[in-house]
Amino acid sequence: MKRGNVLKVFIAPLNSSGVRKEQERIVLKKDYGIKSDKFANGDLEKVVMIVGTKPYEMAKENGIDLPTAALGENILLDFDPHTLNIGDRLQIGSAVVEITQNCTLCKHLTKYSPKLPKLILKHRGVYCKIIKDGEIRVGDEAILVSKLKESA
Repeated sequence: MKRGNVLKVFIAPLNSSGVRKEQERIVLKKDYGIKSDKFANGDLEKVVMIVGTKPYEMAKENGIDLPTAALGENILLDFDPHTLNIGDRLQIGSAVVEITQNCTLCKHLTKYSPKLPKLILKHRGVYCKIIKDGEIRVGDEAILVSKLKESA
């Protein structure tokens, strides 16, 4: 079931401070991470970060100037990934990722506004692990391929 589309993709280039740089495409490798990303080969449960437009919209509505990629995302989608559950799998481009956890809030977000962390608490983004290698480009579809059944 189609959920939405990729609006932008980013990496933190090797030998950089960790600031995300917009790319035309990113390449995901299972048991490694995103090719040419500073954070590859780290915590494989959190190697990909997906964010939707909602926290950026919320910031704007509250007069906060929040530049794209400020939340540390690798993939910006046109829907809120928090509508999905931990364990759900998405095919994005030719890659498949599994949502492993909701993102925690970082103190660095207060540089944009002291109220930002609490404002976007439930919409910051989700961490994912890579299930299947693949390439993701701007405009690719995000398709829900496996939904973890919710317990009753």
